[in-house]
Amino acid sequence: MKLTRRDFAKGAATAAGLSALPLARPAFAQTEPLRIGWLAALTGPSSAPAIGFDRGVKFATDAINAAGGVKGRKIEIVTRDTQGDPTKAVNATQELISQAKVHAIWGPTNSGESLATTPIMARAKMPNIHPCVIDTLIDPQKFPNAFRITPSNSQWDDAVRTYAVKVLKAKKVAVLADTTGYGVAAVKASVAGLQKDGAEVVYQANIDATQPDLTPDMLRAKTAGAEVIIVWSTSTGLNARMFNTRAAMGWDVPFVGHPSMSAGDIPKLLEKPGNWDKVYAVGYRSCSFDANGKLPARTQELVDKLKGKVDLSDTLMWWVAGGIDAVNLIAKAVGDSSSSSDDIIKIWNSLSNYPGYFGDITFSATEHNGYPVNDVVMSAANTAKDGMFRLAPGY
Repeated sequence: MKLTRRDFAKGAATAAGLSALPLARPAFAQTEPLRIGWLAALTGPSSAPAIGFDRGVKFATDAINAAGGVKGRKIEIVTRDTQGDPTKAVNATQELISQAKVHAIWGPTNSGESLATTPIMARAKMPNIHPCVIDTLIDPQKFPNAFRITPSNSQWDDAVRTYAVKVLKAKKVAVLADTTGYGVAAVKASVAGLQKDGAEVVYQANIDATQPDLTPDMLRAKTAGAEVIIVWSTSTGLNARMFNTRAAMGWDVPFVGHPSMSAGDIPKLLEKPGNWDKVYAVGYRSCSFDANGKLPARTQELVDKLKGKVDLSDTLMWWVAGGIDAVNLIAKAVGDSSSSSDDIIKIWNSLSNYPGYFGDITFSATEHNGYPVNDVVMSAANTAKDGMFRLAPGY
């Protein structure tokens, strides 16, 4: 069955006030399904990443179950739509642990939610893989159960700052983001890094993702002399309105920043296609076409498998690949040991160059950031083909 934007689970989060969480997760009977909790902002202004991840989750689950499951156990995905709301994410996390009794949790997909849920999962010793970029979410001492399979915000920030300052030669920069916990933290980190590298941050702001008129903020950035606008927001609607506003102002300043600026639903939100020119988003070598228009062999293999089964026209390939890798990593840990929390975490702590579709993943007991830093690149946002992109000018 072909998975489309509307084809995803919409499990509701439960109300607050659940009982205290257990301090340990026992192994479950080997005939029970392998239950994976999936905290996904499938609706709301920041839903684009979760919808893409969800397609990968479904694809991987169907593939593993069709092949007989994990040690004969079928995978069961227990999905909860958090709507991008940290309170709903907390309630859903408590319900997944205390009532659904999942063996591991994938997500949340938004750093603001993860800031609220990571300590809860740590207290419950719940194995957790997530794609959230805020650096403090990964700390093997405080959160020995939490693992990241995507780059950290520091890795993103390094790639964005290097491109803006060293490739585009910008000396004056504006930094804009949404008002989520992620957006606030990202602006702070971005400004600090730019100033350290000698760039002048002439304007910075956190903007509500639903704000309809962005002219005031864009005018302030232009008046201040910004030569590049760095954007940190998962909201494709907000990003598209920035692009439309830039065009209405007759300003050709480049945008550099968050991967969501290259999301497949942005064209539908643009007043004209040219408004997407000079937009450079974080990308990845695994999801980039080389000078001859070819993909890495492993990525091409996945594209061939997804053809006719998963819609890539309005999402990003790395989101789909990340969802697949998350399910496969949980299945691998259980397949190599058991479904106890301790065993899953032990397997992940010894993972070396695991060949994921998104990238090779390596963890250790002291390093739970698994994505290779050299694979983070910048992409030309409007060059999408099957959710992948041409490298930005200058590579």
